Amino acid sequence: MNKSSNSVRIGIAVAIILGTIGWLAFSGYGAGKSYYVTVAELGKMGDKAYKSNLRVEGFVVPGSIEQSGPHVTFVLNEFESHSPKAATGRRLTVIYKGSEPPPDTFKDDAMGIAEGTISRDGVFHATALQAKCASKYAPATPNGQPGSAPTQPAPSTSNPRANATPAPQPGSAPAGIATN
Repeated sequence: MNKSSNSVRIGIAVAIILGTIGWLAFSGYGAGKSYYVTVAELGKMGDKAYKSNLRVEGFVVPGSIEQSGPHVTFVLNEFESHSPKAATGRRLTVIYKGSEPPPDTFKDDAMGIAEGTISRDGVFHATALQAKCASKYAPATPNGQPGSAPTQPAPSTSNPRANATPAPQPGSAPAGIATN
């Protein structure tokens, strides 16, 4: 064998390998892509909704959660139940059949995100679930309610050096920053 035939064989092998990697990357990109929409936006997508992977956001309707092991059926609304618009909000029935149970924060009125596909009958088939409860993670107010900055802790008496520098007062600027 001469050098040129070996070069041709190596070139063909490299081309096949690069082509295979390119095809896998392209097909994986399309499969992992999903649209992030609200319940209201989903209704406006038309036929595109039936052909796409979707992540739909909405609020869990109180009393709609029916759980059977890791499988859950529930309804998402575009508005929270205590909103005056809740009665007129668009709703979406979701059937979750995933391998993991829903998160602990998945409760009535929680903001839920379901990932999956929608069928022609209007039911969303989810393979992944997320739940958000923004008020749970808001800083506490002095009276223990969420929504405001926490209070300063009481000074420690066990370490006399801990109280050597006074703590900044609420509303004052940190050291080194001038206020007008």
